[in-house]
Amino acid sequence: MLTVMFEWDMKKRVIAGSVAVLLGLAAVGIAVLYQPESKTEEIYRAALEDFNAGKYQNSYYLFSKISMSSNLKPVAIYHRAECAKMLGDEKSELKQYEILFNNYPKHKLSLKSKYLAAQKLVEQKPEIAKKYFENIIKQAPDTDYAIASEYYLGVLLMNEYKDEKIIPVSVKDDVQNYFRHYIKQAPSGRHALNAVYNWMEFVDNISQDDYLLMANTCYLFDENNMAKELLSKSDIHESWVLDVKVSYKLGNYSRVKNLVENGIQKYLTYVSADQLIDAIDIYNSLGGSNSTNRLLGLMSSDSIKGRDYLMYLKCQSAVQNEKTACFSKLYLDYPNGKFSAESLSNIFFAKIKSGNVEDAKKVGEDHLRKFQSVNSTPMVMFWLGKLYEKTNDYDKYNYYYRNVIDKYPDSYYAYRAYLKLRRMQGPIITSNLNPQPVEYPYRYTKNNIIVKLVNLGDYDIVNDFAGDDEFIKSWVLYKKGDYSHSMLVARDAMEKLEDKPDKYDMRWRLVYPVMYFDNIKKYANETGNNLPLIVSLIREESYFDPLAQSAVGARGLMQLMPATASDINSKFSLGMSIPDDLYNPEKNIKLGNYYYEFLRKNLEGYDISSIAAYNGGIGSLKNWKTSINYNDTDEFVEQIPYAETKTYVKKVFRSYWNYIRIYSGNN
Repeated sequence: MLTVMFEWDMKKRVIAGSVAVLLGLAAVGIAVLYQPESKTEEIYRAALEDFNAGKYQNSYYLFSKISMSSNLKPVAIYHRAECAKMLGDEKSELKQYEILFNNYPKHKLSLKSKYLAAQKLVEQKPEIAKKYFENIIKQAPDTDYAIASEYYLGVLLMNEYKDEKIIPVSVKDDVQNYFRHYIKQAPSGRHALNAVYNWMEFVDNISQDDYLLMANTCYLFDENNMAKELLSKSDIHESWVLDVKVSYKLGNYSRVKNLVENGIQKYLTYVSADQLIDAIDIYNSLGGSNSTNRLLGLMSSDSIKGRDYLMYLKCQSAVQNEKTACFSKLYLDYPNGKFSAESLSNIFFAKIKSGNVEDAKKVGEDHLRKFQSVNSTPMVMFWLGKLYEKTNDYDKYNYYYRNVIDKYPDSYYAYRAYLKLRRMQGPIITSNLNPQPVEYPYRYTKNNIIVKLVNLGDYDIVNDFAGDDEFIKSWVLYKKGDYSHSMLVARDAMEKLEDKPDKYDMRWRLVYPVMYFDNIKKYANETGNNLPLIVSLIREESYFDPLAQSAVGARGLMQLMPATASDINSKFSLGMSIPDDLYNPEKNIKLGNYYYEFLRKNLEGYDISSIAAYNGGIGSLKNWKTSINYNDTDEFVEQIPYAETKTYVKKVFRSYWNYIRIYSGNN
């Protein structure tokens, strides 16, 4: 009896202990399931810190503690796979990928996880890898993962038959199709060069078109000797432009000249207009001042492709009194060509300069009817405003000025139109700037996963969520401290928008951030320079990269040449160490401000002249002032002989306009 009671007591203890364990595990499960978001983020941040410190085992454990109810959970699973990869635990890595894409099939990281899992299985379990790759192509055919899956399907099929002595023609065709499709869509993709090697190894009957396709990939990877070999097996009719590029890279300039001259005479119909322009530009870089005329002489007079570009180059380099006739002929010969809009805008300005106001109005209005949104449209709009202002037609000039501002709000000509509408005589609108921080470029809810990940410092994963949104990618780059790259990405994204957002939109701050503000303000005030103008100058010179160096040796934020910096350093007794201090942000800003002050004081305080001199040199500027026939600032800028300096002046004052528009409240 005592034995029976003892056994029953033990059973009760075991049951009680088991229940306690189960309750404890349940409590842990509930804690993970219903964890407060603040606690979840605390754990996630610690896990990320461990990962970045190389403590992968602890990071793997901490990521497992992320609450199931949090939108961070799928990302944590992905990071566990990364930890396992760093630890060399392929089994656990694969398991985490599979958990992610099986349990969260619609998550942004699901497709990537399936692709990475398939990559892991190419050697171990090729049938499953094939299934995954095919599923990716079916599920998301337009993604980079689908394109790369084509490459791997080619590799898998090739591996399946690599030990066979006789390979069916149909298999070779399928392998070729996979590699061809991949290279066509991603000629410079991560696997493109391997695709070329595998293709040539597996298939012995390759077409001329495919050799050209392979040669292009080799060129893009700078494998120019191999590209040259492959080009020798392609059709010269279609491959000559690529041969020009490869020969140029290899330094065979005589071949470049022969290829272009022969190509223009014999093979024009086989290449696109853009390809031809590439070949012409390379030829002209070698051929001297008369190269354009030589190519025009070689080209058939009834040829359309390429001839308009050559004529356009000829017009651009023509002396001032011959430009109008040249552009008029170009426009009459090619009224619907690629360069007709710019040709007509040049004719329009020539009419203005000749004083033929009524004819100029007709040409300008004809331009706007025919070319409603091209690079020259805002320029024509603005100058039509000036013409109607000259004839005191208030409604018309107000209409054109306002139209430039409404339709092209961030343009140089919107800035000039604003000055005209406000009756401002000089180029300076304000000296004030109230910089605001760069923030997430869109409105968002508190639980926005992208904002949450960036605030947690998990930058690299955000691009998987951003998709094709370049502004989010720009913001991530900014948060990582890569300011110059961030601005370039945002700038290009904004240029693609047909309808620009209003000035309060956060995306503008990515395009025009304010960096090194305290230093700029200090030395702009010290030298009497305009603060937002100096900010704009630095943006255009270096995109706020303190380590920037130009091809000619200009250095730092304000891109100062060492010799110029040395002169300014001595002249103003600044006590700098040149050239070392040019990469120091504060010292470069100080030197640049004193240099700009020097230019401004030697050019009677005129900021537009000073900006032009900053790029083209004070000697050139003074020469232009005496040689150019102009009535006002606008006429002077349009006629600056150096295209680079003319563009530079417009860029700097466009930035100036946008900085004060975004940060000072101007329309």
